[in-house]
Amino acid sequence: MKTSYKDLNDFTPVHTMITEEEIDGDKVFRVIKKDKIMQFDENTLVRLNNLDFHNGIIRVKMLSRLLPNAPDFARGFIGIVFRVNQDNSEFESFYIRPTNGMTEDPVRRAHGCQYFSYPGYTFSYFREFQITEYEAPIHNQLNQWVQLKAVIQDEKAQFYLDDEKAPVLEVKCMKHGKDAHGSVGFFSEIGTEAFFKDFEVVCTD
Repeated sequence: MKTSYKDLNDFTPVHTMITEEEIDGDKVFRVIKKDKIMQFDENTLVRLNNLDFHNGIIRVKMLSRLLPNAPDFARGFIGIVFRVNQDNSEFESFYIRPTNGMTEDPVRRAHGCQYFSYPGYTFSYFREFQITEYEAPIHNQLNQWVQLKAVIQDEKAQFYLDDEKAPVLEVKCMKHGKDAHGSVGFFSEIGTEAFFKDFEVVCTD
């Protein structure tokens, strides 16, 4: 079953603000952090109402800008959450760092996108223990629409950007396990003005 979501009333913000805007004649959702402003990889998300997602495909187009007051370390973090539990205390997430997409710094290039699992497995946890398989380079930039497709099957996830045939990142063992389920939504991070459109969810079970 495929469902498209275009109504603001379909969503509930969690430590964020969501509004409807218009970009180039298209109606889009704008999401910025409202709370936990300077904390990384927190439950700063917007979730769909009345959805219990286990396996399937998530599609969305995303565009990231830096807010005027964004700190120097802001990277335009923007992405999705899925399998969000009822009290928003557990979820899986994937996001990109658009400012890292085309930089000449090879270290930053390697950190173009990120999988993390809230609350225990944040990017800082992976960095501290030098776990590298949950990040990969990307070829995307700020102020550019990026098509994201996430294919979720049990404990595995594949994330595709734009028309690339191979996943930019493949996660073989998500931290909440193969039986986790919950809602789906948007993720916004420090210093990001995040825009989303053409949001679809296909549930396969």
